[in-house]
Amino acid sequence: MLLGLKDFDIAQIAASGQCFRMENPAPGLYTVPAFGRFLEVEALPGSEGAYRFSCSEEEFDRFWKGYFDLDTDYGAVKESIPEDDSCLRRAAMAGGGIRILRQELWEMLISFLISQRNNIPRIRRCIRLICEAWGKPLTASGVYSFPTPEALAEADEKALLACNLGYRARYVLAAARAVAEGALPLEPLAAMGYQEAKEALLRFYGVGEKVADCICLFSLHHLEAFPVDTHIRQVLEREYPQGFPFSRYGESAGIMQQYLFYYELLRSHGKTEG
Repeated sequence: MLLGLKDFDIAQIAASGQCFRMENPAPGLYTVPAFGRFLEVEALPGSEGAYRFSCSEEEFDRFWKGYFDLDTDYGAVKESIPEDDSCLRRAAMAGGGIRILRQELWEMLISFLISQRNNIPRIRRCIRLICEAWGKPLTASGVYSFPTPEALAEADEKALLACNLGYRARYVLAAARAVAEGALPLEPLAAMGYQEAKEALLRFYGVGEKVADCICLFSLHHLEAFPVDTHIRQVLEREYPQGFPFSRYGESAGIMQQYLFYYELLRSHGKTEG
C-alpha cells in the first residue's frame, strides 16, 4: 500500500538508537521485524513523505499504524519548542521525521541490557546473532524473530558470550530466566504509570536508570521518560548547564530526547553545522 506521511522518515527512525533490527538492504528500502511480523518500508523517490508498505491496509491499520505512532501529532510537538531553545529547534529540524516506536517489551528489555557501554553497530550485531541462534525464521532471506524468554532461558552463558555480549551475557540470561519462570512478569508493567513501571524494571538484574528509561520510552510509550546516556549527557553539559527544562516539555520530553540524541549522532559524525 502507498501512503503520504508527514513528520515521518524511516531512515531517521532506523538510525535514532531506539530500534536495532531494522535493516537497509537497498537505497530507500528498510525491513522491519516486530512482534513476530515482517514489513518492508520503501521511501518513494521524487516525492517527499511518500512510502510503500508491504502489507494490506487492514494490517497497517490494525498493527503498523500504532507501531509507528502515527496518531500522534509530531508537527505540534515540534511547534511547541520555544524560539529561545535554539539547540532543540536545530535538533528537531534535523530529526523531524523520528517517531517513538511502540516496541515489544521483552525485546526492549534484552536490547537495552545489551546496549550498556556499547555502540549501535555492535548492539545490532549482538542482537542479530542471538536472533539467528534462538529466534525463528520470518523470511527466506534470513530475517529471524526475536527469541522468546523461554528460548533464551535455555541458553548458557558461554553461548551468549559467543554472540559478543561480554559481561552483559549474565544480565541477559538472568532476565530470560526471571521472565520465563514468572519471577518477574512483564505483563503488569503495561498497566503501570511511568514511575511505577520504572521502579519495577529496576528490579531486574543489570537494569539501571538509563536502561529502565529506554524501556519505558521505547516500549511502554511513557513519553515523559528521558534516558540519559553518554551522548545526551554531553548535550546537557554543553547546551543546558543549568539543567534540561523539563517543565517546558513535560509529557513530550522523551520525543525531545530523541531529537537531541539523533542530532548529537549527526554532530559526532560531522554531519551538522555547529
